[in-house]
Amino acid sequence: MARHLITSALPYINGIKHLGNMVGSMLPADVYSRYLRQTGHDVLYICATDEHGTPAELAAKEQGLPVAEFCAQAHDAQKAVYDGFALAFDYFGRSSSPENREITQHFARKLNENGFIEERAIRQVYSPADGRFLPDRYVEGTCPHCGYDKARGDQCENCTRVLDPTDLINPRSAISGSTDLEVRETKHLFLLQSKLQHEVEAWVARHEDDWPQLASSIARKWLNEGLHDRAITRDLDWGVPVPADTWPELAAEGKVFYVWFDAPIEYIGATKEWADQDPANRDWKSWWFEADDTVRYTEFMAKDNVPFHTVMFPATELGVREPWKKVDYVKAFNWLTYYGGKFSTSQKRGVFTDQALAILPADYWRYFLIANAPESDDSSFTWEHFTATVNKDLADTLGNFVNRVLSFSKKRFGEEVPAGGEPGEAEAKLGEEIATLLAEYESHMEALQFRKAAAALRALWSAGNSYLEEKAPWLEIKTNKEGAALTLRTAMNLIHLYAVVSEPFIPATAKVMREAFALPQDTAAWVTAEEAKALASVPSGTPFTVPPVLFAKLTDEDLETYKERFGGEEG
Repeated sequence: MARHLITSALPYINGIKHLGNMVGSMLPADVYSRYLRQTGHDVLYICATDEHGTPAELAAKEQGLPVAEFCAQAHDAQKAVYDGFALAFDYFGRSSSPENREITQHFARKLNENGFIEERAIRQVYSPADGRFLPDRYVEGTCPHCGYDKARGDQCENCTRVLDPTDLINPRSAISGSTDLEVRETKHLFLLQSKLQHEVEAWVARHEDDWPQLASSIARKWLNEGLHDRAITRDLDWGVPVPADTWPELAAEGKVFYVWFDAPIEYIGATKEWADQDPANRDWKSWWFEADDTVRYTEFMAKDNVPFHTVMFPATELGVREPWKKVDYVKAFNWLTYYGGKFSTSQKRGVFTDQALAILPADYWRYFLIANAPESDDSSFTWEHFTATVNKDLADTLGNFVNRVLSFSKKRFGEEVPAGGEPGEAEAKLGEEIATLLAEYESHMEALQFRKAAAALRALWSAGNSYLEEKAPWLEIKTNKEGAALTLRTAMNLIHLYAVVSEPFIPATAKVMREAFALPQDTAAWVTAEEAKALASVPSGTPFTVPPVLFAKLTDEDLETYKERFGGEEG
């Protein structure tokens, strides 16, 4: 089987993420990783907190903490939420790690040796009150385009226009609030992306036909507009330091690398962090160095991150002139909106992942988000849609099927799977249908089409309900007890099949369904087509228990409570 390297966009350190962030990167990466593991592949799923840059320093200042302490606490808080969502990372690292520092500095030295880094003097905003140069996000003011009075020096959050600090009207320091700002000359390192334009174009051309249109169109747009040389250092206290052996003057001034230079390198750094925990058995370079023919690398991210991973980071890797693994497939997502408006971390608008887990277990959210993933276009979260999906798909179609099959069988046949007669025409027809639907589910998962995969999984659940309605064991038992026993045994085998194949979407529920049966040798990782047709993995005589209700139906009162707490109007 192939070796699969999987990464998702690094969540930024300054706060718990919202549902849009979850469905745009980490959750689909987890679903895909789980599926690949179950179907026999060697998988390494790597992620980390993105800890450098201006927002980290500002968030630490707001909380009155040293930035290193703030980042350590925030990393643990985020990891706790991701554990709550059952994200099965192989490793969840930190971009502030010694490993990332080492590899980032290595990349910078190599780029410099190869003529792709240049030291340039630029004019930058300086605050006498703070005694320092102010990076773009340390400057706030009024947007010249829309008049928003809290625009940052890199971008206006209100109208999304890209800005320069000198564009702002009435600029002020985000540190002290001082409006006594000057523009002074300082030196920074620039990555000469313009010299790599043709190489990046050729690399993208070899891959873009395989990528989703969203990813390839964004990459092509950036290339058509031309790659510009980009400053890769900042005047910050927190970050990967410029190495003194290569740039002693800049190192003495305390320059650090820009977060968007070191953050993508953290994928490699986090893999080394993982390997350093068990160096005798883990080889990080086998995943990243001279691995083009042995590893398939898939990245998951929302569309705003696509340019950095399809153009900018590949340019860095190409310029290093070493055989580092580059991405094979970029799964890009559009936005999940909240009632048609943007989720906003800064404005606390929408549902955040810790709040979601405080309301309902993770599987409710995992299923809904993947079933409505913003793949071909933006999708909207509303409480009405969430409630309807939970009630119809999870509570009624799956949960009710499991409960009524096991409860009825226990009541009429006891606590062991009944024997009944040999499978008949209805069971043969069901087996063929299940095998066909399973193949559809697998094909959509292989193609990373998550909404279609969710629809195929839902169809598998529905097939069980249709079979149960057709056979009606509650009537059948009155005239044909053996036939009713066969029906229930077949339905119990469906439950076990559902437990196996639903695990990528709803792992906690899948575990409960699987553990309902006391199978001493239940080692099935996946279900083959023949097993799906036979529906015989749970033999008669197997003890079983009736689990608690898998999914509680949400009421109108629940809906109104959620809307009142989080808002439920058009954005």
